[in-house]
Amino acid sequence: MPKNSLRDIRQVRPDPSALKALAHPVRLRMLSLLRLDGPATASGLATRLGLNSGATSYHLRQLALHAFIVEDAGRGNARDRWWKAAHESTHFGAGPKEGEALEADMAFGQAALNWQIMQMQSALRNQVNLSPEWRKASTISDYYIPLTSGQAEALVKKLQDLLWEAMRSAPPMGGPYPDGVEPFAVILHGFPRPPEGSVEP
Repeated sequence: MPKNSLRDIRQVRPDPSALKALAHPVRLRMLSLLRLDGPATASGLATRLGLNSGATSYHLRQLALHAFIVEDAGRGNARDRWWKAAHESTHFGAGPKEGEALEADMAFGQAALNWQIMQMQSALRNQVNLSPEWRKASTISDYYIPLTSGQAEALVKKLQDLLWEAMRSAPPMGGPYPDGVEPFAVILHGFPRPPEGSVEP
């Protein structure tokens, strides 16, 4: 990609029904694999996830039903269908919500958090296998800053704008990637400190 060239990022803003479907941990992992590694078949995903192909096919149909994935028409045949992610990013949680929409956000948020924690733990275990350059580029950090809700919202927006800019100037996800380029995860959580005693040890 030429320097200073920015590409469009395909995003999806799912409704509560779609968000509920995506909250299933297997579907969340499948969508992540299709986004990061590119198109795959049900049998290929089943092998990677340790599932049978029937279960994998069911979860793929649910993802397709809610337009998170589409069939890759340029590959395979009627017996060997290939699937690809329809978007590079899922956006949720913006604005005040109540009732079913809030419940869907909470269910998806919990599933996403569990997946992110697994990814971070895996990344930490893999530190010993990284080159010194990649170890230097990695971080596990937290920052506590006294802010108003308005200041916190503005800070999160600045961070997100910076990350979107980096994503738009990077090669598309799904590979193949140029030499030396790897998918680099930045997991962003911002929240007011929970009250004392509300956090389980």
